Amino acid sequence: MSHSHRIKYTFINTQSKLVHIARQLEKTKRVAVDLEADSMFHFQEKVCLIQLASEKQIFVIDPLQVKNLSPLKPVFASPDIQKILHGADYDIRSLYRDFKIRIRNLLDTEIACRFIGLNATGLNAVLQMFFQVKIDKQYQRKDWSKRPLPPDMLAYAAADVKYLIPMATILETKLQAKQRLEWVGEECQILSLVKPGANSDGPLFLKCKGAGKLGPRSLAVLEALLVLRQEIARKKDKPLFKILSNKVLLGIADKKPFTLRRLQNTDLLSTRQLNMYGDDLVKSVREALKIPTEQLPTYPRMASRRYPAGVSERIKALKEWRDKQARALQLTPSLLFPRALLADIALHKPLSFKELAQIKDLRNWQKKSFGRDILDLLHAIK
Repeated sequence: MSHSHRIKYTFINTQSKLVHIARQLEKTKRVAVDLEADSMFHFQEKVCLIQLASEKQIFVIDPLQVKNLSPLKPVFASPDIQKILHGADYDIRSLYRDFKIRIRNLLDTEIACRFIGLNATGLNAVLQMFFQVKIDKQYQRKDWSKRPLPPDMLAYAAADVKYLIPMATILETKLQAKQRLEWVGEECQILSLVKPGANSDGPLFLKCKGAGKLGPRSLAVLEALLVLRQEIARKKDKPLFKILSNKVLLGIADKKPFTLRRLQNTDLLSTRQLNMYGDDLVKSVREALKIPTEQLPTYPRMASRRYPAGVSERIKALKEWRDKQARALQLTPSLLFPRALLADIALHKPLSFKELAQIKDLRNWQKKSFGRDILDLLHAIK
């Protein structure tokens, strides 16, 4: 941020300071929240800074020095204090994963931006639009786990929360004018309950983009390579992508080189990578090539749903109705009703509010604002 060096903040690096500011924050009505993590630099990412702002002050907390963050839990859990975050999903999961902190009374300003119809909803774009402020992007990719952190990095982190409260005020006024404050409230309430994804015991290839295109034998090779990369990354304490990229592993899985010479001829690795990982990679390929055919993995396919003619017709009618509504409200159609939800409505064909209420992912705001329209439309389709 061009003027982040002028930002005043209090650095919190002891337990007693934390207890002190937590008491202060408990008396406020709104707290802006942001965090910095080190996912670009370590195998197991962790929260390295927490920035909090009230109307009057900005605090930058160092959780690597202050180990016990429980004094903040009442602030985050209080239904009377609004927590303002921008693009909160990742932060909510991280706070819960590292500190078992849960958030109640969330306003995600990124969701609010979408519901007032903004196309660019990244923090940078929005700050520029409302406050003519530019954030200096150079710190985003820095290692926040390094200590001591230089003053300009701390100032950058503080700048991230400085504008969230005034921004929330502007957005709430705009939402109120469009009668969509309740819509955003419900979306934020649902978002505040997300949990970090459980580390599933399923194969690693399910999380590798592009794996769906591979046949069973290549998938087996890919899985072996992904397992190997994970072991190396854990040992070196580096993120996976800094060991070998998915693209490289997919390439090796496709070519299946079972000797170092063959691996070299794929041209997929740098000399340094060949020297460091070549032997292990080739060994993993060989082992995967020995797996009996009947034991090879297959990529789970989502059967594309075939709908009876009546359902397809209803989906089409609902989609046309939704697109027209979205145009009138100047909102992205999928924000109003995702396609899967329309398909669900078409499938169940509710003809009363009671039946409409049974549809699993339908929000209250959708029911309240559009329920009547939907029922009328479904009644009209013979």
